[in-house]
Amino acid sequence: MSRVGALLLLLCLPLVAACGDEAAGDGGVHVVATTGQAADFTRAVTGDRAHVTGLLPPNADPHAFEIRPDDVDELSGAQLVVRSGGDLDEWLDGAIDSSGADAQVLTLADHVESDGDDPHWWQDPRNAIAAVAAIRDALIEADPAGADAYRRNAAAYTRRLERLDRQVAACIGEVPEAQRTLVTTHDSLGFYARRYGIRVVGAVIPSRSTAAQPSAGEISELVETIRREDVEAIFAESSVEPDVEEAIARESGARIGGVLWADTLGPQGSDGATYIDSIASNTAALVDGFSGGAIACRPDA
Repeated sequence: MSRVGALLLLLCLPLVAACGDEAAGDGGVHVVATTGQAADFTRAVTGDRAHVTGLLPPNADPHAFEIRPDDVDELSGAQLVVRSGGDLDEWLDGAIDSSGADAQVLTLADHVESDGDDPHWWQDPRNAIAAVAAIRDALIEADPAGADAYRRNAAAYTRRLERLDRQVAACIGEVPEAQRTLVTTHDSLGFYARRYGIRVVGAVIPSRSTAAQPSAGEISELVETIRREDVEAIFAESSVEPDVEEAIARESGARIGGVLWADTLGPQGSDGATYIDSIASNTAALVDGFSGGAIACRPDA
C-alpha cells in the first residue's frame, strides 16, 4: 500500500461509522409501498432520504397480483409499509405475516374521503393531497431526523397536486356537460367523475374490481345504454386487454377512446409513469373522447 493510501486509511479508521454511512447512502428509513400510486406519493415525500420499494410492477392489475418471495424479503426489512387500502392490496396481509416484519403500516384509504367500498380514492387529487400528508406524518414518526426534509418535500408536491386539480377542472370544463358521459373497463373512475362533473353511464365490467366478468346480458344492456345516451367513446384501461371494449364499440357505434390509467401506473417513460402523469394523460384522453376529437386539453402540472 502506498504512503498516501495508508494515510487515507488511518484518517478513515476513527470515522468508520461515518465513512460507511456515506458509502451506504442516506440515513433514512426503508419503506415498502403496495401500489404504484402509493409508491409514487411516498417517493415524492421522501426525496432521496429513504429507499422506497414498490411491490406492484408497472401496468400490473392489482386485483390479479400475487405476492412473490422477493416481496416478502422486502417487507422483512421495512420500517414503514404504505398500503393503498380496500380490496386493491388485500394480498399484503398474509405477506406481512410471512415476512415477520415489525413495521409501521399506513393505510392511505383511512386518511382520505371515502365512498363506500370504492378503493380508487386517488382519482380525486384532493385525496392524493390528504394521502401525502398522512405519508409525511408517518415518515416523521419513523425517522424524526428527516422531519424538515419530509415537510419540505410534501409541501412542494402538494402545490403540484393543487395545480393539477385546478388544471383538470379547467380542461373538463371545456367539454359541454351533456357530452361528459363515461364508459370504462370497470367502475374505477367514480372519484374522478364526481370531482369534475362527469356522468358515469356504465362499465364493461360492472364492478369495482377487474376480477369480475360481464355476462352476455350485461354486455347487451351496456350496448343499449351507449346507444341511448349517445356515448361518443368507450375508454379501455391500460392493464386489461381491450377485446370486449372493441366488440362493444363496434356493436354500439361508439369509438374507442384513449387508454386510461385506472388501477396502475405505467413504466418509466410512459405517459402514466407517475401519478401526476396518469391524471394528466387520463384528462387529455377523456376530453378528446368526450368531444369526438374537437377539443384538446392536457394539464401540465
